[in-house]
Amino acid sequence: MNLALLAWQQAGAMPSPHVLAFGLAILLAAVAWLIFAIVRRVFKDSREAQSERVDASPRVENSAAFMTASMQGVIRKLREQEKELERLHRVEKERAEHTERLSEEVTRNMPAGLLMVNSQGIIASANPAAEQVLGVRGLGYRRYSEVLGESSELTQLVGQCLAQGKIFRREQVNHKTPSGETRRLGVTISPVRAAEEKINGAICLLSDLTELAALQEQIELKKNFAALGELSAGIAHEFKNALATISGYAQMIRSESAEGEISDHAERILEQTRNITHVVTEFLKFARPLDISDEPVDLRALIERAIDEISAGASGVAVRAEGDFGIVAGDEGLLRQVILNLARNGAEACEGKPDGQVIVRGEIVPGGDAPSQRVTVQDNGSGISAEALPNLFHPFFTTKAHGTGLGLAVVQKIILQHGGQIEARNHPSGGAVFIVTLPTRRVHAGEALELKKDVISI
Repeated sequence: MNLALLAWQQAGAMPSPHVLAFGLAILLAAVAWLIFAIVRRVFKDSREAQSERVDASPRVENSAAFMTASMQGVIRKLREQEKELERLHRVEKERAEHTERLSEEVTRNMPAGLLMVNSQGIIASANPAAEQVLGVRGLGYRRYSEVLGESSELTQLVGQCLAQGKIFRREQVNHKTPSGETRRLGVTISPVRAAEEKINGAICLLSDLTELAALQEQIELKKNFAALGELSAGIAHEFKNALATISGYAQMIRSESAEGEISDHAERILEQTRNITHVVTEFLKFARPLDISDEPVDLRALIERAIDEISAGASGVAVRAEGDFGIVAGDEGLLRQVILNLARNGAEACEGKPDGQVIVRGEIVPGGDAPSQRVTVQDNGSGISAEALPNLFHPFFTTKAHGTGLGLAVVQKIILQHGGQIEARNHPSGGAVFIVTLPTRRVHAGEALELKKDVISI
């Protein structure tokens, strides 16, 4: 401006006020624009810096949020997997419990006895049928040799299975219960092996074949009786004819001889012929097929009459009846012969004892189609020897000095013909026990055997 003024002064002329005002306005506008440009630039730089700071802060916050969200997603998935695992575990547990319950139910309701013996010889498991077959309660966690008997056949089989891994299929053994009863058992024994073929125990299946064996014996006895009857009928008839002739001549000799040695010899001949005739008559009763009527028999009245008859001839021995007696189908005369024979034998076994007694006990046993009648004849005599017990019902076997050995054989034949069975044993407190079982409805032995086989096969 100074230079412009100087120039104007040198030129010798001063600008007009209007020109000066216009120039000053232009100058102010230029300065204002310059200041506005500078201020604008400063504010722009400040906003950019602030924007950078703001942008930097959200990036840090977004990374933390991303990590947090990722961790939450992982935790959520883990929880879902945990719930799925819990569900699968619960399903598997329920399935295992169901399988265990099913196995227990099957084992508990099996008709055959089941024993699980571990490698130490301890019974790990047993079902109710095993307790019933063996006649022992509380089999679990006991040594098998203690339960079955140290020297029994079944103990030996289980021992061989545990020691050698031997398998026994459909073996038949005799087992003696704690009550003294002898049972015929069907046995199947198999070892339990681990992956290394090591024997960890044994499985034992048991079936009570006592009734089946008794029925089979009945059929065999009937066959033998029939064959023996046919063979002996003719022989016995000839014997009786010869004995009648001998007895007739002996009577003639005795009547024609005076008192003396010849008369005594004739009397002895007559006595021996009478004894032989009695034996032959008893043998014919045993061998001849019985014609059994099928009529209702009141056992109580029959047994009371038999006891009165025995009590009259057995002095010093008390004979009494107790229990329940029902009606059975059969021949009254033959059944009376059975009771008389058994009770008379018991009274003779008690002779000489101050407290001798014979008890005829009745019991009605529930059955499938119809109940059965059990009659037990028990005495307190000396009992039956171990040697005599297996042969007690064999023909011509006797322990009496003057016995024929046909009494019990005839008794067994009568019972078998009635569709029943008879068993002899010693009572734990002493004396002998004869157990007679009669059906209230007559069933032939062959039919009963087939029914029993069907039940066992099922």
